[in-house]
Amino acid sequence: MKRLKVFGSLVKDSLDTITHGSKKYHLWMALLTFVMLAGMYCYSIQLEHGLSVTGMTDRVSWGLYISNFTFLVGVAAAAVMLVMPTYVLKDIDFKQAVLIGEGLAVAALIMCLAFVIADMGGPSVLWHMIPGIGVFNFPNSMLTWDVLVLNGYLFLNITIPFYILFRHYQGKEAKRSVYIPGAILSVFWAVAIHLVTAFLYQGLQARPFWNNALLGPRFLASAFAAGPALIILVLAIIRSFTEFKIQDKTIKKIAMVVTVAAQINLIMLISELFKEFYAPTHHSESAYYLFFGLDGKDALLPWIWTAIPLNVLATVLLTFHKLRNNFKVLFFCCFILFVAIWIEKGFGLIVPGFIPGPYGKIAEYMPTGIEIGVTLGIWALGAFVFTILAKTAIGIELGKLRYKK
Repeated sequence: MKRLKVFGSLVKDSLDTITHGSKKYHLWMALLTFVMLAGMYCYSIQLEHGLSVTGMTDRVSWGLYISNFTFLVGVAAAAVMLVMPTYVLKDIDFKQAVLIGEGLAVAALIMCLAFVIADMGGPSVLWHMIPGIGVFNFPNSMLTWDVLVLNGYLFLNITIPFYILFRHYQGKEAKRSVYIPGAILSVFWAVAIHLVTAFLYQGLQARPFWNNALLGPRFLASAFAAGPALIILVLAIIRSFTEFKIQDKTIKKIAMVVTVAAQINLIMLISELFKEFYAPTHHSESAYYLFFGLDGKDALLPWIWTAIPLNVLATVLLTFHKLRNNFKVLFFCCFILFVAIWIEKGFGLIVPGFIPGPYGKIAEYMPTGIEIGVTLGIWALGAFVFTILAKTAIGIELGKLRYKK
């Protein structure tokens, strides 16, 4: 009963916290609400008319929704880069940022699930994904593995921070014997969620563009570059607009993680380009379409030729210590690296896998306004959820939220 009473008090105090704030905070939340409502309107049109209102066809059946899903799985997995040094290796420099990183992982996973629902056409078919009720087809289908690892990782990223914050809310220290086993499990689980997603693509024999042994490792490298890059940007915003001060050395350590991961990602990209273009076969047509176009069809050229220079520029600048330690340069590099990897793992990976089709047919894909509206709405949902989680967590960590006996 006592725990239920404390939980009720926490919920009440959290609601009070997230409904009060500065003018900028209310404007931010109002903007996110407006974008979410616009996204819901676009989704209502999709529910009424079906997926025909999107740019997807029977030729290109995965588009903007699955592109964002693939990218956000990596963003969610990146929380492990803060969890492991903080909880397992006891690195106090990461301690300030770890709860923020886990909150970001929760928001990213919620967006992942939302993008899957949007791509399925509507929530009415979700029962197929429920074990024991729908046609789950476990363990043969890689999609079922993806369902399990994503929901399992979401559970871990909710329960571990909640336990720690629940204890801090009562003015007590969290017991390491309770949360350390879960933290260690989440390290391996984070790797699993991205590898399983990569295996999902690699297992489709009719799509040679994805039949690449480097796909899994590169998924991890790009995730551990883009995810921590986003965490750095979020930490920069938090320490500018709140009393929760993140030390410079914390950001610099995360920046080192971003740099090493970006370098590995770039090396793997060069390896993939060598494989595709040095001795090309008919299986290289998807890569040719992506980088140079085929038969006059070149819709993806502006995307990929924007992503590659941004990726290279960010990685080169981050490699130099003086530039990386200059926070203005660091934040700029993190932003363009995040955008570059979003393009590469979205339009640069998902769409080309369908072009040309198994019989050589070239059917290009571009997202419609409805797809873009739903996508922006889901991103706004993620930002809304993260803002609520971060504001509550910061209040508890600063001691402003405490249980009153």
